[in-house]
Amino acid sequence: MKLAFATLGASLFAVTAHAGGYVAPVVEPAPAPVVAPVAAPVSDWTGFYAGLQYGQGDADLSDADSLDFDAYGVHGGYNRDFGQFVLGGELDYNRIDLDEAGEGDLVRLRGRAGYDLGRFMPYVSLGAAHVETDDLSETAFTYGIGADFKVTERMTLGAEYTRQDFDDVNDVSGFDIDSDMVQVRASFRF
Repeated sequence: MKLAFATLGASLFAVTAHAGGYVAPVVEPAPAPVVAPVAAPVSDWTGFYAGLQYGQGDADLSDADSLDFDAYGVHGGYNRDFGQFVLGGELDYNRIDLDEAGEGDLVRLRGRAGYDLGRFMPYVSLGAAHVETDDLSETAFTYGIGADFKVTERMTLGAEYTRQDFDDVNDVSGFDIDSDMVQVRASFRF
């Protein structure tokens, strides 16, 4: 009987020994904070703009030498940003100073298609140009390439190359004027 009580006592002691005891609590580590990726600032080219431009050009006459000229003026337009692509239209006026041939006016209405690279937008342009001097008044196609850079969200600086091809000037067959012009531009968006 003593043996039975001793066995029972040992069994109870063994069971309680496994039932607990001092063990350091298991603490789950706190989950690491999730760091959201930082997105590049999104640039929006949508809106109206207006500004000034200055440039120089060269007009090649079909029956004479070429004429150099300075051009300065104003421009205004509207762009619509469609994500990666930007479409817009622009009207500009340039006063042209032909070295030996006097002065004239150049007005252009162009469509522009650009690629949104954030603060930088390269573009192509296509439209109509009208030149008027004391001796002629002609309309022709104009096309070119350029790029604008946002200095701030409202101020852009740019440069562009354009070409105007005036054919049969003053209704004289074969008398053509082809002009190339490079301009720098500053625009304010509103």
